[in-house]
Amino acid sequence: MDCTCQTVNSDLSLLEPVLREYAEVPGSLITILQHAQETYGYLPIDVIYHVAARTGSTPAKVLGVATFYTQFRLKPVGKYLIMLCQGTACHVNGSQKIEKTIQEELGISDGETTPDGLFTLKNVACLGCCSLSPVMMINGETYGTLTPSKTLEILRGLKKEVEKA
Repeated sequence: MDCTCQTVNSDLSLLEPVLREYAEVPGSLITILQHAQETYGYLPIDVIYHVAARTGSTPAKVLGVATFYTQFRLKPVGKYLIMLCQGTACHVNGSQKIEKTIQEELGISDGETTPDGLFTLKNVACLGCCSLSPVMMINGETYGTLTPSKTLEILRGLKKEVEKA
């Protein structure tokens, strides 16, 4: 995971309910970080330092946990988070072509977000939908039996939704 954190001035008061409940509970750092990410969409560096101070941990320990587990993000993600499966079934059935299509259409690579903040691409080891391979998930919705043309249709449809809004 990229260790480059975003520096912002987060409203740290939003973490108070979870910190009141878990700050003194041993082994609760992951739970706190999950709540923080749910609140902010990612883990800004000021949140990392605040969690460390409130839990009696070092910033290095909190950052170590945040970078060890792939569920945590240290950068904001786009409105649409594309998780593209690269598991064996998807790989065998053409996930590389799907990734290339996404990269060419959006101009981003794995781990990057489009300049307009609309899309983020993240390759994942497995989505557990092998019978639908190749497959991607966008904001929790699964799209399977992908082809390059079907992938373009999905991405362009999402772009049009945003333009209408």
